[in-house]
Amino acid sequence: MSEESKKIDRRKFIDKSVKIAAVASLPFTSLGAKTLKNRIETPPAKSGKTRVAIVGTGIRGLYAWGKDLLKQFPEKVEMVALCDINTKRANYAKREMKIDAPVYHSDNFEEMIKENKPDYVIVTTPDSYHSKYLIKAMELGSNVISEKPLVTETEQAQKLLDAEARTGKKLIIGFNARHENGAEEMKRIVLSGKLGKIISADFQELLDIHHGASYYRRWHKMRQFSGTLLLHKASHHFDKMNWILDTEPETVHAFGDLSFYGKNSDFRGRHCRDCNFTKKCQFYMDIMKNKTLKELYVDNEDVDGYLRDGCVFDNDIDIYDTMQVNVKYKNGVAMSYSMDSFMPYEAQKMVINGDKARLDVEFHKRQPWDVPATYEFRLTESFGKTKTWLVYDDPGVHGGADNEIRAMIFDKGFKDPLKKHAGSRAGVLASLIGIAARESIETGKVINIDDMVKFPNRWNWK
Repeated sequence: MSEESKKIDRRKFIDKSVKIAAVASLPFTSLGAKTLKNRIETPPAKSGKTRVAIVGTGIRGLYAWGKDLLKQFPEKVEMVALCDINTKRANYAKREMKIDAPVYHSDNFEEMIKENKPDYVIVTTPDSYHSKYLIKAMELGSNVISEKPLVTETEQAQKLLDAEARTGKKLIIGFNARHENGAEEMKRIVLSGKLGKIISADFQELLDIHHGASYYRRWHKMRQFSGTLLLHKASHHFDKMNWILDTEPETVHAFGDLSFYGKNSDFRGRHCRDCNFTKKCQFYMDIMKNKTLKELYVDNEDVDGYLRDGCVFDNDIDIYDTMQVNVKYKNGVAMSYSMDSFMPYEAQKMVINGDKARLDVEFHKRQPWDVPATYEFRLTESFGKTKTWLVYDDPGVHGGADNEIRAMIFDKGFKDPLKKHAGSRAGVLASLIGIAARESIETGKVINIDDMVKFPNRWNWK
């Protein structure tokens, strides 16, 4: 069969990819869906270290849970295996990590677990496939770590909860937003009682035309893979507020639309490299100038057809770019949340209102005026004074939060007085707010969280 005859069109490829039993990184382009199923089998070393395997060797798997983890804990962690639908990309990740570990195709995920017996399997695949790998790894005897969101559908949440209770294995969700210095400061203020009884909260997420646009270039732009940004992105924020307010969601009502990207332009191509509007489109990105993206994605796209520089105005984009969510919590607190992903500057604006005081927090990320990346805090007492102060990020990715969440998992001496550890319940609840918001947008209804899943009465963690 010729290479040309193996190629399938874009829509057929998307339909086919949903049915693939084991997927670690999904393409959705018109290139051929070729896969390499060969793997390098190397007997695992016996080092006494915590044995880790990764499924999904994109940016997050390669760096946050690969190179950066091994650099942070070289004496405590051993990477024993890598797995991806694109073994060419996985072998690139292997070289970058400088490890001697076997590489497996995602069709051979179970063999990877059985042959290498990892203590932890880290899942960094496209979001809609998290639960499948997490469940199978737990069933085969491994504890698991998942990138957010934990799940993208209600059915996945229930199956995952049932599997964790049935197997007795641990599930940790990578909510690094809890570990940001600004989030920790907010939590301490709430715990101090200075705000009094919490009545309401507000969270605005402003994604700029650089960061925000990136989601509409990648697999995230398809609902079947990301569940929309209400799951992929906002689950971070939902969990942060759940944790800070120390409560759980009760009902959700939301609005959302695709108002800027997707069909909302006359400029359109398959991806930036072959577009006719490169000189006119302000969103043109020359991926060949980014060494990491070129070597990790462009040089390996012949295997699975995944184009990392997809068009932000693709007609097939079916996620929202503007979202407004109202959450009523079980302790009576009402939260309003909004996200817009096409802003001229990037920031977070958070408010917590109590019966004694109001807390305003603004995090400057990127803007066309000179402001350092800091959290600006203002605490204003009712009938009293107002106080302002700054909180700075630590060095490292996500303001040092990635370093801390890795320490929480792999450093037995890690102290957690603010209870930042996030397990399956936290992960499911954050996802359920996003899923409920999506359902509310589509139906116009108020969604009751307790009707969505049944949590086990207890977990039998070993």
